[in-house]
Amino acid sequence: MWIWLFRAMTELTSRKSISRLTGSFAQSSASRRFIPRFAHMYGIRVEEAEKPLKDYHTLNEFFTRRLKPGMRLIDPDPAVVVSPVDALITGAGPIEAGTIVNVKGQDYTIDELLNKSPRTENYKKGYYAVLYLSPTDYHRIHIPVDGTIEERDHIPGKVYPVNEFGLRHMRRVLSRNERLVTYIRHNVGETAVVKVGALNVSSIRYTEPQTRQADKGAELAYFEFGSTVVLLMEDNTFTPRSDLAVGLRVKMGEQLGTLRS
Repeated sequence: MWIWLFRAMTELTSRKSISRLTGSFAQSSASRRFIPRFAHMYGIRVEEAEKPLKDYHTLNEFFTRRLKPGMRLIDPDPAVVVSPVDALITGAGPIEAGTIVNVKGQDYTIDELLNKSPRTENYKKGYYAVLYLSPTDYHRIHIPVDGTIEERDHIPGKVYPVNEFGLRHMRRVLSRNERLVTYIRHNVGETAVVKVGALNVSSIRYTEPQTRQADKGAELAYFEFGSTVVLLMEDNTFTPRSDLAVGLRVKMGEQLGTLRS
């Protein structure tokens, strides 16, 4: 009964207008006084932040903070694919006949995730990793592999939560929420970085200036509040690290696997 009630309430609050209201407050000067409380509540490592807490003027500015230089190490091996974010792995494995299988009990097709993009065919026997960012995490998204950005696609949608409840009890959240997809061509094939919006995320923004050059570890985009990245690797291009599995925590720049030569 309670799951049905929560699901109904979440459906009602999944409108972008609700998230815009939350986002407006987070971008206001009135939100500044909540920064220390928020940082304490979620155990955020404030010593990693680029600036002292007192220098952030809004909650949103703190959410989208950069880190001090050297806080994340980027694996330099050109064959290595790195995590684009600090995150918890909530799904990982081979894509089976165009389907991402059993992400918190639900299956997703590549067609729906990429909104029937012509590039869908590249990924039907590839590999996927679902990376969930909690409010505790650093919220900037980085480039996972050296290459060239071939396309950026904006897919409008809802803003359901992408936490444990949302993924398990809401219908097909990853393919119904708003998404920004970046397709990166590398020396073995292609990878798609799918940035999934979520409840209370007023927007997903690309880092400016936008360029075609993709340098591993460079900033790509950022979430305003927490969300999820789905990383898709093209067919026959990727070998995951041996322990890449649900429940693993990774840092931005950490190896996820290697490109196949």
